[in-house]
Amino acid sequence: MNNFNANAMNPITEDDIANYLANTPDFFERHAQLLGQVQLTSPHGNRAVSLQERQAEMLREKIKALEHRVMDMVRHGTENVVTADRLQRWTRGLLTTRDPRGLPGQIAGQLQSLFLVPQTAIKVWDCDSAYRDEAYAQWVSDDVKALATSLTAPYCGLNSGFEAAGWLAEPQAAVSIALIPLRPEPEAAAFGLLVLASPDAQRFNPEMGTDFLERIAELASGALSRLRP
Repeated sequence: MNNFNANAMNPITEDDIANYLANTPDFFERHAQLLGQVQLTSPHGNRAVSLQERQAEMLREKIKALEHRVMDMVRHGTENVVTADRLQRWTRGLLTTRDPRGLPGQIAGQLQSLFLVPQTAIKVWDCDSAYRDEAYAQWVSDDVKALATSLTAPYCGLNSGFEAAGWLAEPQAAVSIALIPLRPEPEAAAFGLLVLASPDAQRFNPEMGTDFLERIAELASGALSRLRP
């Protein structure tokens, strides 16, 4: 009587059944006929399917998800290889340039052509006297120099009327912009600023990672050190 009352007060729950089946792996060996009798609802409609068919559907879904992940990995891997190849070609150009006078133009121009950046521009200040008459060393305001030095990482986002956007061939077409400070070492004042711009508002956005742009800045800064006294 006491057992009956206890069972009535604590009826068997779905969790009890699930725990029993999970902890009794030989249950379906003793009751194999149940496997063919269990009917489940298909996620692709209201029809009933067997346990085996439902398991097959779940397996197909897992395989499809894995295929998508593999394709994403292949796509990203291919993109990384292409990017690495372009970076290598760009770096090779910096290393093989004999006359440093043309380096700023080469840095900006090859970034534009190799990485398909719609517009690029560059300015360098505090150059050696031999290069101070070059166009890239002219018309740089103190405000721009202060902005470049204040950037601890490349700025990526909408062009909110940055003075440096005026260096571009078509400033009005610069919707999103990347401002990349050039400095001899991490904590030093900037001696230049590289500008990348696009009419696409999402090309350079605040959420994008800047690791690649920081590597560009380091390589460009190292090459441009030849222009400094």
